[in-house]
Amino acid sequence: MLLWYVGLSVLLVANVFRSVGVDYRLVALGSLLPLLVDVPFGRPAVGHTLLASVALLVLVMLGTAGRSRLLRRRLLCLPIGTLAGLVLSGAWTSGEVFWWPALGTAFPPGRLLPVWWAVVLLELAGLVACWWVVGQFELYERGPWERFVRSGRLEAPR
Repeated sequence: MLLWYVGLSVLLVANVFRSVGVDYRLVALGSLLPLLVDVPFGRPAVGHTLLASVALLVLVMLGTAGRSRLLRRRLLCLPIGTLAGLVLSGAWTSGEVFWWPALGTAFPPGRLLPVWWAVVLLELAGLVACWWVVGQFELYERGPWERFVRSGRLEAPR
């Protein structure tokens, strides 16, 4: 479900924040973190909790205290991405997982990924989102693409 998380998180964050200072590479990585953390469990667990995203946010804030504002600003893109990943995974629909451990310490049984045909449909939607980002930010041109690869930034065309 790579394209679903990466494509939609970048598209949504780019159009909500509209900031040239966001590193969208880290947003994309952050959107995959809940899934990657929960692969060993085989179901939504710690990675799909609000606590995990908030803990990452606190870690970034404390870890960058006294350091460059640019570093903090860049690393904040990871928890922004994890929160986008939680929204896209629908983690908020399971109170026992999303609000863990407030509603109990056991994780309910479940699947990390939906049925195969839903994965295919979500990946197609993610492909459309990636196509939209490429068109919106003219990433088909060499200059914008190289800037994105080098800095992770997306700049709206003039």
